[in-house]
Amino acid sequence: MGETDLLVPGARVLVTGAGITGRSVSAVLEPKGVRLTICDDDPLALQRLITPAKVVTTAEAQTHIADYDLVVTSPGFSPTTPVLAAAANAGVPIWGDVELAWRLDSSGHFGAPRQWLVVTGTNGKTTTTSMLHAMLIADGRRTALCGNIGNPVIDVLGEPSDVLAVELSSFQLHWAPSLRPEAGVVLNVAEDHLDWHGSMAAYAADKARVLGGRVAVGGLDDPVAAELLAASPAPMRVGFRLGEPAAGELGVAGGVLVDNAFGDRVPLADAASIPVAGPVGVLDALGAAALARAIGVRPDSVAGALAGFQVGRHRAEIIGTHNGVTYVDDSKATNPHAAQASIAAYPRVVWIAGGLLKGASVDELVAAVGNRLVGAVLIGRDRELIANALSRHAPDVPVVQPVTGEDFGVHGKDETGVTGEAVMATVIDAASRLAGPGDTVLLAPAGASFDQFSGYGHRGDAFAAAVRALSR
Repeated sequence: MGETDLLVPGARVLVTGAGITGRSVSAVLEPKGVRLTICDDDPLALQRLITPAKVVTTAEAQTHIADYDLVVTSPGFSPTTPVLAAAANAGVPIWGDVELAWRLDSSGHFGAPRQWLVVTGTNGKTTTTSMLHAMLIADGRRTALCGNIGNPVIDVLGEPSDVLAVELSSFQLHWAPSLRPEAGVVLNVAEDHLDWHGSMAAYAADKARVLGGRVAVGGLDDPVAAELLAASPAPMRVGFRLGEPAAGELGVAGGVLVDNAFGDRVPLADAASIPVAGPVGVLDALGAAALARAIGVRPDSVAGALAGFQVGRHRAEIIGTHNGVTYVDDSKATNPHAAQASIAAYPRVVWIAGGLLKGASVDELVAAVGNRLVGAVLIGRDRELIANALSRHAPDVPVVQPVTGEDFGVHGKDETGVTGEAVMATVIDAASRLAGPGDTVLLAPAGASFDQFSGYGHRGDAFAAAVRALSR
């Protein structure tokens, strides 16, 4: 695919958003001689820019939207954002930063085009992409980890690499319509970000964009991912499952990960060697292995990478044990699907849940894991929705709501000065009273954190600090 005429010198290009993505896009476009304008609603963000580009407010850009030949948007801007809706109505093409990176890379702008291996899904993206990256390194490939993890794709294209391990969100994929990776995987699809996409169908369709390249990979144990794989136009379609793999699949046989798609029942690694608890760890490893094997990564490289893999922060991270109770931080489980997979890894759980559910239902989650719960401690703005689901589907589970009226937001404290850390200390005290020896106190909130914390990392750090205080 050649570079489009939209990027010729003198083309009028609007970049929406002056944050990290906007700055990266602008740095790539400026040397191309386009007439660049950057817009943002935050005057301070515009003031911090060091650029020859014209800077305007978003309202100004929207008023003159027909003057532009192209809009390049940051992924957080939804299709209903007024400036983007105006661009669409005026017939102005809209690209995301990933679309721009794909077009420039595939046209040879940065030298020989790279092989893109792309991971998406409602849950497990970061772990899977990190596993994939480790497999590529173990196999001696020149690789970069990028996208929704690490650096923006466009930032790494100037560095020496042959293969990209790319994590992409549904937001990024929505604005990347021409993406055709060497291989792409949809791990799973469950309700999430419906407020952004507008419907489950639209959300799934954006996820499916990774399946349009040479090799499409999908999680067969997930009904939506399996449907997307079956409908993929890719020349080669590969599924993976927890059970025995049929022809054209990866799976598990006799406790061993097996490749029956890129080889004849080739053993890859012992399932017990995967340092991510529960079935979700096996599925993430299978998804990563499928992409790696799609470009010929050796089985011993897959095995070595998994054996040495380290779980990322706030992703089923074991914080410690106190009085026989294990405390696990899975603050990254920010939707019901992720929380369900997290709880399923442990037999007896005191569940810490709550936050912003983003329109998702928790009834299916609670019904599926109710028999594993020995107690629940609920926090956050939507805690009552979870409490109601527990009363319907797991009425015998003790429920504690130790804090009420909190709304701390990005500053981490409310009007009275009570911090998220103080809330979590109260939560851990309540959870430790519900738990007994052999139980797991699990932070798997099923919701976003921005009602009380600056992000899931802040929430997980507060959890870890409160757990460590128990020992002191």
